[in-house]
Amino acid sequence: MSKIRLGFIGVGGMGQAAHLRNYVSVPGCEVVAIAELRPELGKKVAARYGVPKVYPDHRELMVAEQVDGLVAIQPFGMHVDLIPELIAKGVPILTEKPLAESIESGQKIIAALSKTKVQHFLAYHKRSDPATTYAKRQMELWQSSGEVGKLKYIRAAMPPGDWSVQGFSQNVHTVEKYEAKQGMGNRYGDFVNYYIHQVNLLRFLLGEDYRVLFADPNSVLFVGRSTTGVTVTLEMATHHTTLDWQEEAFIAFERGWIKLELPAPLAIDRPGRVTVFRDAGKDQTPTTTVPTLPWFHAMRQQAVNFVNAIKGEKTPLCTAADGLKDLEVAQQFIAALELSEKTCK
Repeated sequence: MSKIRLGFIGVGGMGQAAHLRNYVSVPGCEVVAIAELRPELGKKVAARYGVPKVYPDHRELMVAEQVDGLVAIQPFGMHVDLIPELIAKGVPILTEKPLAESIESGQKIIAALSKTKVQHFLAYHKRSDPATTYAKRQMELWQSSGEVGKLKYIRAAMPPGDWSVQGFSQNVHTVEKYEAKQGMGNRYGDFVNYYIHQVNLLRFLLGEDYRVLFADPNSVLFVGRSTTGVTVTLEMATHHTTLDWQEEAFIAFERGWIKLELPAPLAIDRPGRVTVFRDAGKDQTPTTTVPTLPWFHAMRQQAVNFVNAIKGEKTPLCTAADGLKDLEVAQQFIAALELSEKTCK
């Protein structure tokens, strides 16, 4: 494939700010068509980004265009109906996180995918941050060598804050309206919508599954345990920041640790930060290293990774099957939370 041809389905707020503006800058990639239910918005966005064709919905785009991949940025409540239709095109698909609004809907998507060879990826962009890549590689080196002992603990933390950092300020807007099926309007849906990134990141760093064992009744913390016995925690709304973003992951081995600090999701040209501490043992000086990382933000690197996946290359992108496990963890969290609330009464 000399140039990857993409069809883009949905160019609303996140479609533009988190995805389209990144794909049009990836070498070897061409966005050849947009499908957008709001005709005026579709035309304006196509003009802004030099996309030659605009269609009123995904069905017309799929019939008219020969594409190598589809990027469909829609509310996750629509996935259970939309993704099986997209599969019919027979090309790789990338959609926003999470996989679906419920485990049952996710299972329907998995069943539809199982009947084909179509690859479906979820936009868990934190996997693609250069800092996450570095931290994951360092973990694997330590696990292979055993030089700092066993992996004992992983903590993710993401207090609410300024996640958009003016990321929507350059978007094209119109006054057109359309109806979209949103996610479930309850505590499960709220948790899935906001913290599913960290649920997924924990599994990615672990390289294995985990289960939620306890949830704090104030919804500040959950505690879990991985398949091999690693303790896992997720800190949620411990505090709130107005003009800052303070997301991090802490990975502890017996004689060393890795701290991963991630920027706001819509920050541009800013990677995360990694700090690595290693205790070499008796009579040796411990070291703390902070590597200098390339100036790529996670959303753009995710676009590069999807283009590479279309080419058949291995990437850190999340598969649909892996994404279904996130919904299962979310259900475990809600069950543990309800149990804690009941116990505290």
